[in-house]
Amino acid sequence: MTSYSDPLRFRISPLIRITLLGLYLALTVPLPILAQATNAPVPPLFLSLGLGLGWLLLYGALSEQVILDESGIGVSYPGWFAKIFRKGWFLPWQSVKALKPRTTGQGGLVYYFLSDAGEGYLLPMRVAGFSRLVKQVEAKTGIDTRDVRPLAQPWMYLILLGLTLLLGLVDWWAIANASQ
Repeated sequence: MTSYSDPLRFRISPLIRITLLGLYLALTVPLPILAQATNAPVPPLFLSLGLGLGWLLLYGALSEQVILDESGIGVSYPGWFAKIFRKGWFLPWQSVKALKPRTTGQGGLVYYFLSDAGEGYLLPMRVAGFSRLVKQVEAKTGIDTRDVRPLAQPWMYLILLGLTLLLGLVDWWAIANASQ
């Protein structure tokens, strides 16, 4: 049990953060270098600034935290990110009426908290300690969570991380050859 002064915090899994940030870098780092090597119409500096800003925004989005305490569940982002892009949300435990599954466009299953006002709040599913989070939700709301599973399994991100590293090697090769 937690108390109001000692909330539980769940952050996005480090495996997911590293994989997605690495994939972004592997896809974008070669672009300014190749733009310069090929005399592309977009200036490499302009391209680098835009890609750096994109990385910063991705980092902010992947800094999401789920916070649970005696009063409810909430999602928050760093202050600099929340002011501009995503504000986060908070739902008191007494307002949680159900946890409803919804199928994604890719055939996966996500869950939404339904409030007594009829609003839906997406259950964050990519956090480290997801099973502990779900157990806390069940303890606080009384909703049966036996069938709630994470959207993606760790092995999926391990495969993506391996492919990202392979892409990074190909990037290094392309940059080395473009520089000659």
